[in-house]
Amino acid sequence: MSPAASPALTVVVPSVNGWPDLDRCLAALERERATLELEVIVPERCGAAVREAVSSQYPWAELLPVPASTSIPEMRARAFTEARAPTVAVIEDHVLVTEGWAGKILAARAAGARVVGGTLVNTATERVVYWAAFLCEYSHLVQPLTAGPVEWLTGNNTAYDRALLEEFRGVVDQGGWEDVLHQAIRRSGVALWCRPDLVAHHEKHYTVGEYTAQRFLYARGYAALRLRRAGPGRRLWYGLLAWGLPPVLFFRIVSRTWRGGAHRRELLRALPLLPVFVTAWGLGEVAGAWLGEGGALARVT
Repeated sequence: MSPAASPALTVVVPSVNGWPDLDRCLAALERERATLELEVIVPERCGAAVREAVSSQYPWAELLPVPASTSIPEMRARAFTEARAPTVAVIEDHVLVTEGWAGKILAARAAGARVVGGTLVNTATERVVYWAAFLCEYSHLVQPLTAGPVEWLTGNNTAYDRALLEEFRGVVDQGGWEDVLHQAIRRSGVALWCRPDLVAHHEKHYTVGEYTAQRFLYARGYAALRLRRAGPGRRLWYGLLAWGLPPVLFFRIVSRTWRGGAHRRELLRALPLLPVFVTAWGLGEVAGAWLGEGGALARVT
């Protein structure tokens, strides 16, 4: 299809990991374009080589070049201002949508859901570190999900009523992650809807060092954003509590995954790496509370 004049769905894909990941992501979206009018907006911070490749191979994708220092939440916020479709979906450049994904989003929206999200399936399975990273970050998704209103949705397989994003532009423009937006939406009385059959593949490849650094950076940025209006006393107390996070996180990841049942073998293989990752997570929150953001958000991928 040609670029959509009146798109049914806008898909926002922040580009932070380079061309190979983005290439696979856009190829999956191209298959969805065979049946639906999609507007695909790619906020891009990796540089000229990636932008040239997108323009050459996927000319229907709308590039939105941003400085390399732009965080993922800021990239999403900028793309939301450009979106034209009544429904705006958010994924990541290492997320591959499955066949019929766009149609399921629109069906859920037609049924009345103003915010709808699905699940992620790990498809980077060749190495133990890939599983350890996935379980560290997404253990809440390895258990069977229930369709209907929920308290939490993942931020990289979720779609919104564009009018709702406009209503909450003040929250979006603060630069926080999706949990801040979702909490504000729920407090306003709008339900977050889970649709378990809205499946996307998560295909991210890390070394142990890379993921350890990413957990630290994400946690530091998250804590700093959460505490940006807090006084010294609250920052001190939060940082002290964060020293105790690693065992809590480890127990939570292991218990969730074991209860889910499907990935017990992968969990057992990943056990030696999980303490490394959750320790980096906890230390990141300490750093964010006591030292501030320090440019961490712009380095999260």
